[in-house]
Amino acid sequence: MKQSSLKKMTQTRAPKFGHYVGEFATPGIGHIVASARCDFVFFDMEHSGLSLETLKSAVRYFEAGGVSVLVRSPCKDYDMIARIADAGAEGIMAPMVKDAAEAEMVVRHLKYPPAGKRGVALGIAHDNYFSGDIPVDERLRLSNERMTFFALIETREGAENADEIARTPGVDCLWIGHFDLSASLGIPGKFDHPDYVAAFDKIVAAAKKHNRSLGRLVMTPAEGIADIRRGFDFCCYGTDTSLYQRALKAGISELRSACDGK
Repeated sequence: MKQSSLKKMTQTRAPKFGHYVGEFATPGIGHIVASARCDFVFFDMEHSGLSLETLKSAVRYFEAGGVSVLVRSPCKDYDMIARIADAGAEGIMAPMVKDAAEAEMVVRHLKYPPAGKRGVALGIAHDNYFSGDIPVDERLRLSNERMTFFALIETREGAENADEIARTPGVDCLWIGHFDLSASLGIPGKFDHPDYVAAFDKIVAAAKKHNRSLGRLVMTPAEGIADIRRGFDFCCYGTDTSLYQRALKAGISELRSACDGK
């Protein structure tokens, strides 16, 4: 039976560093991110168009590199949440969690009875096709312990209800979606606006008050360092496309400049 390193990560406030994958779900990606010493991968199914079939393969790529997989679901519906879990994801991030009721609903989708209402399927991807003699009730208990829930707070209502979301049993981490949060507040991209700062601070305070992990996607090391100093412990650095584009643009620009100077 699998052991969850992602769950263990949420039980300490030591910094954890990861990377966003939404484009390059290739066989070597697990070893590539492992070689960069990533602790986890943020695998995005909301904005990438990546399918469940692709996820099922990608989970194995990350397992090969020894990197934990956090999957952002495109929705909070049972059929999607449960299938992502069955495909082998250790952690699931549900988008636009607005209140405790929605957080409780996602927990029920993720957990087997008696903790939840997830349909039981054993000996498949999520338990490495295990066929041993562990009793069924013990297997369900171990799976419930393993599954990790990241509540993505990215709306005005979610920020207002951050405290009740954070104290919901089964919520392991609050994740701030800064672009959507700013858009929901009517100030898209204005991250220094007082309304955004107040909402941001409220989410941070809720995570600290209820001893939940706290995470965010950042695009520069400076952003990540600032977050860690504010109490964040999950730092997801860069998207696969942005890092590739930046490196490629810098290299091509340098080559062109050298040639133009001849």
